[in-house]
Amino acid sequence: MPKVKTNAASKKRFALTGTGKIKRKHAYHSHILTKKSKKRKRNLDHTTLVADANSKQVRDLLNLR
Repeated sequence: MPKVKTNAASKKRFALTGTGKIKRKHAYHSHILTKKSKKRKRNLDHTTLVADANSKQVRDLLNLR
């Protein structure tokens, strides 16, 4: 039986915290930034956690089961 490959795109987009939760970056911070306020861009800068509803899907992509 061959090894199961990790999804390469997911490897680049997600990271694990020390407690095993999954970190992600905010969307809408890569282009068309002139019309967005400083406050909005600053708040999009921070990382956040993947929602519980989506964490199983991301774990499957990263082969963390």
